[in-house]
Amino acid sequence: MGQGELDSQHAAEAAYEAIAPVYDAFTADYDYALWLGNVLPKLESRGIAGRRLLDVACGTGKSFIPMLENGWEVTACDISASMLAIAQEKVGDKARLEVADMRDLPAFGEFDVVWCLDDSINYLLNTEELGQALSGMRRNLSPSGLLLFDLNTLETYRTFFAEDVVLERAGMRMTWTGMGDPNPEPGSLASAIFSAEPARNGTAPTVAPHVHHERHFPEADVLAALRMSGFGSVEVYGHHHDVVLQQPLDERAHTKAVYIVAAA
Repeated sequence: MGQGELDSQHAAEAAYEAIAPVYDAFTADYDYALWLGNVLPKLESRGIAGRRLLDVACGTGKSFIPMLENGWEVTACDISASMLAIAQEKVGDKARLEVADMRDLPAFGEFDVVWCLDDSINYLLNTEELGQALSGMRRNLSPSGLLLFDLNTLETYRTFFAEDVVLERAGMRMTWTGMGDPNPEPGSLASAIFSAEPARNGTAPTVAPHVHHERHFPEADVLAALRMSGFGSVEVYGHHHDVVLQQPLDERAHTKAVYIVAAA
C-alpha cells in the first residue's frame, strides 16, 4: 500500500479508537518515570521559564500524569476521543483535555513545553503533514518555550514492526503482527496489525484487528521541516531500550530519536 493511498487522520483515529480499551494493559511496561527522569534534565539544562505543558497525542494520560503530580499546569489533546475519555477518568478536572488532530492544532495558549511522545508523529504519513503538525506546535509555544518529541528509528521498524508479539496480561491475549520490511529504507512506510481477545475464557475486551501505519522520518527531513516551521536551535539524541540519551543519533543502533527544539 502506497503512502498516497492512506488517510493518516482516519487511520490513526481508527487504530487508537480500537486499541483504547486495552492500551494501558498493552503498554504496562512503559516506564515513564525512567524516560522522563532521563529526558527532563536535558530540557531543564536549556532553561524552562514556567511549568505550563501542552501534551500533543496524550493518549490515556500516562505521559502527562507525572507532570501533574509535580505541579505542572497541563493541557493535553488527542485525536482519539476514547483514549481521552480514559485519561479524563484518571485525572478529572486536574488537566484540560481536548480532542484535536495534530495536523490542525488549535491555539490552546502559550506553553513553556510542548511535547509529542511515543512515536505519535510517525503516524503522519508525509512531510507535508509533518510540517503542519510542527507549525501548530510552534504556535502553542511561548517565545522561550521548548518542543520535545520522539520518533521511531530504522532499528524499531527492522525489529518491532517486522515481528510478531503476543502478550497475555490483564486477562487478555494481545497480538501485534508486524508487516514491516526487516531491512527498511529511510522514509519508508511500516504497518502492523493489533488485536486482542479474552484469555482462557476471560471477560476482557475483544479488539478486532486494526492496522497501525507509521512512516519513518529521516533526521534530514525532520530538521528541514523544523527550519520551515520557524524553530530555533535543535538538539538530536538517540537511545535504546535503556533510555540513556546519546549523541549522535544512530538509526541502526538506537530505537528512538529524541528532538529538543527551541521556539526561536
